[in-house]
Amino acid sequence: MSKAVMSIEELDRFLAKEFPQVFFPGCGLAIEQLGHLTARVRQAYDAKSIRPGGTISGPTMMALADFAMYAVVLGSIGPVPLAVTTNLNINFLRKPAAGRDLVADARLLKLGRRLAVGEVSIYSDGMDEPVAHVTSTYSIPRRD
Repeated sequence: MSKAVMSIEELDRFLAKEFPQVFFPGCGLAIEQLGHLTARVRQAYDAKSIRPGGTISGPTMMALADFAMYAVVLGSIGPVPLAVTTNLNINFLRKPAAGRDLVADARLLKLGRRLAVGEVSIYSDGMDEPVAHVTSTYSIPRRD
């Protein structure tokens, strides 16, 4: 894995400062790996994320995918708070395993000056088959 522009600790501090409403101690999100063009993020299991039928809600998985994409983008370009999602498409593939954390593996397919395109595969912790597959595009603001 190539070295990221930001370390996990630097990104954690940045996110806690810029997005305290989303990324705070006890929020359940943890950046586990961060490289240039790759990241792994964990969403701790939370019974509040369960919807009828016993599956983890779609919005929970979408938020995890978006967070993983933001982490891989910033890990690859540095602290740019105004990088924003312009597109996110998710395919739900199978029901997540009950009572397990979700793990999101993100990778950038293209990193340009103004756009980053990537994909995220979401797994139930310890399982081999993905529960969701996401493609996403981020807009990167001009950095003068």
